[in-house]
Amino acid sequence: MLLVGAGGLGSPAALYLAAAGVGTLGIVDADRVDLTNLQRQVLHGTAAVGSEKTESARARLHDLNPHVDVIPHTVRLSSDNALEILGDYDIALDGSDNFPTRYLVNDASVLLGKPYVYGSIFRFDGQVSLFGTPEGPCYRCLFSEPPPPDLVPNCAEAGVLGVLPGLIGSMQALEAIKWILDIGESMAGRLLLVDALRMRFREIALRKDPRCAICGPDRSITRLIDYEAYCGIGAGSGSAESGITVRELRQGLGSPGTLVVDVREPWEWEIARIEGSRLVPLGDLPGRLAELDPRAEIVTVCHKGKRSLTAQQLLQGAGFRARSLEGGIDAWAEEVGGGMARY
Repeated sequence: MLLVGAGGLGSPAALYLAAAGVGTLGIVDADRVDLTNLQRQVLHGTAAVGSEKTESARARLHDLNPHVDVIPHTVRLSSDNALEILGDYDIALDGSDNFPTRYLVNDASVLLGKPYVYGSIFRFDGQVSLFGTPEGPCYRCLFSEPPPPDLVPNCAEAGVLGVLPGLIGSMQALEAIKWILDIGESMAGRLLLVDALRMRFREIALRKDPRCAICGPDRSITRLIDYEAYCGIGAGSGSAESGITVRELRQGLGSPGTLVVDVREPWEWEIARIEGSRLVPLGDLPGRLAELDPRAEIVTVCHKGKRSLTAQQLLQGAGFRARSLEGGIDAWAEEVGGGMARY
């Protein structure tokens, strides 16, 4: 199986999976061991500070169980290598700490038809589930869009109780072992919520979203995309290749060869729209590509720029010239005004 990340969640998961005798354990992580992280990354020690996490992990796991084949992938998981790396394993365990990687792991796993164990932590709270099973939901069924990047605090701002990743990571390892051995009741279709301060556990029932962009019957995502741009972070979100500003669109609006495609739902379209735009909901887009002029420069629009980026990636993959409106209809209403409603 593959561990995505050898940090707070990956550390306890790796130790217990190796101790349980998982024959092959791949570890993908491009970072180095940092002294300030050892309070939660218990797979590593002070002697390994400055070394690659994958090599530190391999040494520790071989010391624990020399019969486990530990395969290091000392790279950053990306859209370029995710399918190749995940494709070599039967199941993945996501120990990442950022939204781009979570969506990447989810989409790659679903496209490959392989399950993965999800876990996340924030301050004193944690979550665990199993996504990507044939009949169960995926991460996008739960979180169809990532949160705005300015609402996501980093570790320095939020912090995490050091023992919490040990608890959640161990639960992830248990879920992976259950899946490998085909025993017990899996977490597929269920999300476990952990409140460490009150030591309370709650469970939420999940189901597949028939409109899910990756696992739904009319999925719009058929290949891996730029996940940093999709989550609104990194250079990709503001590059000329992926985005167009409100000002740029306003200057070119109405010019021959420009087609504005609004990928929101009809009820959103009724609230506010850009004059001259064409409504093609994201879920309908794959089946309506023939309606679009292949010679046009397409500008995709949604509420705040997330769905439109997915549409832009889909259109580019189909051979169209496409750009996504940065900030979506909300940014248009704010900058252009004119009494346009916001929601």
